[in-house]
Formats: sequence, C-alpha cells, structure tokens
Amino acid sequence: ARILAKVVNCEKRRKNSIEPCNKCEQCALVTKGTNLDVVELDAASHRGIDDIRALRDAVKLASPKAEKKVYIIDEAHMLTAEAANAFLKTLEEPPGHVMFILATTNPEKLTETIRSRTTNILFKKATLAEIERQLGRIISGEKIKTDKETINLIAESSNGDFREAAKTLEQLVTQGSSFKKDDVEEFLFSRKTLKPEDLISLLSKRETKTALAEVERVVVQGVPMENYIESILRILRVALLAKSGVEGEDLEDFSKTELVFLLKRFSQAASELRETIIEQLPVELVIVEWCDNSKKEEKDNSEKKTPLPEIKKINPPPARKNLKEVTDEVWKEILSKVRPINTSIEALLRAARPANFDGGTLTLDVFYRFHKERLEDSRHRKILEEVIGAVLGAPIRVVCTLAEPPARKIEKKKEASVVLTEGEDEDIIKVAKEIFEN
Repeated sequence: ARILAKVVNCEKRRKNSIEPCNKCEQCALVTKGTNLDVVELDAASHRGIDDIRALRDAVKLASPKAEKKVYIIDEAHMLTAEAANAFLKTLEEPPGHVMFILATTNPEKLTETIRSRTTNILFKKATLAEIERQLGRIISGEKIKTDKETINLIAESSNGDFREAAKTLEQLVTQGSSFKKDDVEEFLFSRKTLKPEDLISLLSKRETKTALAEVERVVVQGVPMENYIESILRILRVALLAKSGVEGEDLEDFSKTELVFLLKRFSQAASELRETIIEQLPVELVIVEWCDNSKKEEKDNSEKKTPLPEIKKINPPPARKNLKEVTDEVWKEILSKVRPINTSIEALLRAARPANFDGGTLTLDVFYRFHKERLEDSRHRKILEEVIGAVLGAPIRVVCTLAEPPARKIEKKKEASVVLTEGEDEDIIKVAKEIFEN
C-alpha cells in the first residue's frame, strides 16, 4: 500500500513507468512514515460509525503538496456493518484528490457492496526463488558474507513473506557481518535443534515417559513451543500428503487416520499456547492422550480376537418361485407376518384386497382414501414391501388403488347384526387412536 502511495505521488517518476524514484521528497517521507498525505488507519481499532464520519469530513480537504491524499485502511474487514454502510457513499464518489486503499487478510468478510465498488488485487505469496533473489540483492548491497545454502534456509523460513525474510536477515546481521547455515539454524530453532523426528518416533512406539522427557529437553534448551509444534506439524502434513498420493516423505508407522488425528490435536495445542500458564502443557496432553488411546485400542483389539461360541446359522424358509397370484393362503401369511411388526398396518391390510400381481408389482384394492394414504406413507410402504418381498421371495413394489367397496348382502326378513371379534375390535381402536393422534 505504501509503494502504491509512492507511485501516485512520486515527483520524479518517469512517464510510462510504474516504479517510484524513491529519491524525491514524497517518496522519502513515505519511507520514513512521516508523509502527512498518506494516512494509515487500523480498522480493528477505528471500526465504528463515528470514525467513518470523521474520515468523511477529513477527505474534503485537499493536499497542498501531493497530487493525491492516500488513505490506507488496514484490516478493512473489521469495520462494523453500520460503519461500512456509512463509508459506502464516500467510496462510491470520492473527491478527485483522494485515493482509498483497503487492505485485508480476509477479503471474503468485506460487504458485497464494498467489494463491487473497488478494484480487487490479490497478492500471492512470493516463491522461494523470488525471495532468494531479493535477499541476494540486499546481501550484495550491504556486503554481507554468506553462502547460497544459508540464503536458501532463510528464504524457506520466511513462508513466502519478503518482509519476514528481510527481518530475519537484519537480526542475523546484528550478530556480525558474516554468518553460516549453523548460525541461521540456531537462530531459527530449526529442525536440527528441535529434533521433531525424535518425538514423532517416540509417539509411533507409544513411549509416553520418554516422549514427555523429550519435550522437557526441548523446553530446557529454550526452544519456543510454537516453533516446536510447527516443525512437528510440517512433518506430519508431508506424511499425510504422501499417503494421499502427493510426493513426499511418508511415515510408515502411522496410518492415514492416525496422522489426521495427530494433526488436529497438535493444531489445537498450538492455538492453546496463548492461554496456557505452563508452555509445554498442551503438547504433553497430546502425548498422554495419544499413547493412552493407542494402548486402549490394542487392548480392545486383543479382546476382539477371543474366539466366540459358534452360532448356528438358521436358514430362512425357501422362497416361492414362479408365483403368479397371491392366493388367500399367501395373503393370510402376509397378514400374520405384518401383525407382530405393526398392528395398525395389519388392520388396514385386512380391509384391503390383493387385486393383481404382475412380476415385481403387487396391486392392492383399498376402499377408503384414508386407508390408501396411510398404506402409501413412506414408513408403512417400506414395512409392507419388505414383509411381502420376504414372503413372496422377490423384491416387491406395492401399489394401492382406490376401489368401490363391495356391496353388502342385506336380508329382507331379518337384519344381520354385525359382531366384531375381540381382536378386530382392538385393531379398530388402535387405528382410530392413530388417526386422532396425527
């Protein structure tokens, strides 16, 4: 953002060039951080609507010297919804002498209206070669004595950040104008000093006591736990990727599931470092949990291997083959199979009649719309099709059709009385209850 501020206000920038001269008054003031026409605001601490109102008043004043007054709003996604809405009008129609630069590490958190009214520039991490090249320029200009292997180590530790690489180089230079790879490794608490492979090896062997002693050794050496956990996570991550088909060093003593567990737990331990009183405690908890769980699983597996008494296999009744119709005998068997599972369905079926059986489809005639709806309910249909399929010996699809109820025979001389058996009476009561409960 500061480089862009230099570009728009550089007094000696050549035409058709995007590089500032870094020598004029404007560029020099930006470099020193004293340019009054470059205003930096931290949205994390200036996120309210009152701060935005003050900003709207300030942008009305033009700069007496610079061509543009540049406002750099850092962590812009931290603005409140009210502040973002208040800022929107100024952002849509800014004065001609003003430029806004919104910097954020979470662009997806910016409101859609702000994102649609700005030019989005995505900055990617620098490659290893680019950082090495930049470090080489600095080392050459400052006449620092070192070698390519050392420069490569500094570049790797920067995680694609130019500023982090330059900062590491600056701190190393304070110890002398020449340094080697060993000096960098000691400064960065690199793998050579941390020895994360030792702890991972102990974890694979489930050696709780020795693993805890290894953590204590690292603490005594003054190694920050954050660096230690990071080095462990890097090794575990490479191993997980290797098991997923990506080229890298695998850890044969761990399964893919175990690597995922360890990555999650060590990541959680890293986030707990800020709140813990004892720095190494989160790592020690991971070790104890991992080793104890592994021993418990081994015990459970050994118990599972104990031979169980032989269970006699019960063969199901032979399926009916080439069945062309559902006879009364078969229908009664279906009813008897359904009854223990759901008496309500059995009562509804008793009021229905098998109309047609064609291959894998059984058509039932039902005489009331409510019966049809209940039988076609997904749960009831599933029970029906499973039971009927088991009886008929083949997968069955049940279809219900609404039919005219059969005509009753009425004697002229004497009206027949309807007598219900005890079982039928109970079934009708159950169906009635189900109707009114639903």
